[in-house]
Amino acid sequence: QVRLVESGGGSVQAGGSLRLSCAASGFTYSRSCMAWFRQAPGKERERIGTISASGATIYSNSVKGRFTISRDNAKKILALQMDSLKPEDTAMYYCAADPGRVSYCSITTFTYSGLGTRVTVSS
Repeated sequence: QVRLVESGGGSVQAGGSLRLSCAASGFTYSRSCMAWFRQAPGKERERIGTISASGATIYSNSVKGRFTISRDNAKKILALQMDSLKPEDTAMYYCAADPGRVSYCSITTFTYSGLGTRVTVSS
């Protein structure tokens, strides 16, 4: 049973940093595409970045240069380091998995996601 549990959300002032984590279980994490999504109030869910099994990353323009996705395959942890946060980064953040796919993560549909962790950035 695939399980993804996000943590690390909270409130921060603009310009600050937060680090989110996602603990994965129930699938072969080391051979899976992973991603981070976010959804702001009243807006559609946005894919902000993906990471392949080998660690190759792709980011949306909205976070490129400010956010960094990384993975620890031994611990089955996905991380999202968020720097230079802006009020428009306020959202629920979700990690997602496509078990068994190791590459071309940017074009895949992520079947599983967690319940999310809330990030609030104040000006």
